[in-house]
Amino acid sequence: MLAITVVVASIVVSCKSKIKEADKINMDETPMQTVREMFAVNTKNGLVTMRMEAPLMQHFETDSTSEDVFPEGLEVYGYNEEGLLETVIVSNKASHLTGKKGDRTEKWSAFGKVVIHNVINLETMETDTIYWDQQNNEIYTDCYVKMYSPDGFMQGYGMRTDDHARNSILRQPFNSYGVAVQDTTVVIVDSVNFIGPFPKK
Repeated sequence: MLAITVVVASIVVSCKSKIKEADKINMDETPMQTVREMFAVNTKNGLVTMRMEAPLMQHFETDSTSEDVFPEGLEVYGYNEEGLLETVIVSNKASHLTGKKGDRTEKWSAFGKVVIHNVINLETMETDTIYWDQQNNEIYTDCYVKMYSPDGFMQGYGMRTDDHARNSILRQPFNSYGVAVQDTTVVIVDSVNFIGPFPKK
């Protein structure tokens, strides 16, 4: 009878220790879902409008927000109305925050080395932080930005553009230069879309 009592007591102690370990877990900092090699596509009227790729996506839930975090980087490919690849955004880290309980606002953020490239206009921007306002179809930052285009080079602080990076505006430009004369006989080939609008790595 004594042996049975000892066994039962050891089981109770063992369960209590595991419960204490579980209580230490902060659910706000623990991902509810983890996806490796994420690949997502948005379509409209049968045409691809956007695709996203990431080595790792972690989904977090709190009482007031829902957040997807991309700690190992994110690549976003935006397509124009004809289904051609127009915009490429690459960043070291990114997040997508959505409100809950009646607040359905969304906030996309990208951090680290952020590169925005419009492959049709041959324009490239580099910065360390950008935000995407989906409601107003705007990408913006208040950080230092470098912009390269066939017309020259610009740099400054603060940038606003549409979500296809077609009309980029620097808020506080400085030390920029332009190309005064261009060769009108140069033929520009869109090598990205020449092989098709939906390349897969």
